[in-house]
Amino acid sequence: MKLSDALRKAQGMGLDLVEIAPTANPPVCKIVALGKFRYDISKHERDKRPAGAKLKELKFRVNIDDHDYLTKIRHGEEFLDRGNKVRVQLQFRGREMAHQELGMQLMEKVRDDLASMSQVEMEPKITGRNVTMTLSPLPANRRKRRFSSPPRPAEEGEPAVSPNNS
Repeated sequence: MKLSDALRKAQGMGLDLVEIAPTANPPVCKIVALGKFRYDISKHERDKRPAGAKLKELKFRVNIDDHDYLTKIRHGEEFLDRGNKVRVQLQFRGREMAHQELGMQLMEKVRDDLASMSQVEMEPKITGRNVTMTLSPLPANRRKRRFSSPPRPAEEGEPAVSPNNS
């Protein structure tokens, strides 16, 4: 359709002629209400944006075993890899309060182990019987996982293990 015909038709309908694909040959236009068209585009852009980062939590105790510690660190890496913030909470019970320096050492260890995935948003802070620290994820291109466990290959004669086969 010629440009003049399209403009005449749009004006006759009380709408606007909007160029959709200017680089196409011939250029593609649409007859729409411009305000509604702009609103629809902004709504579409808003839907594409991911929602704000969620806050996940890792709870530790001072005398945590090495294997349990590694499991929690792997979970923390997974949370950070998905773009979530992580709150690391250390709980003291009973006489553990007498050795708060052990708790601070554990928090420094967590911070160092997750340093390749995150940055400290809130330094470790003692509040009552808890020590809390917040980590936020690094940009996706700077994250490097250190503790991800490789998937265990199934041996011969052994059925493949899936989470649903219990």
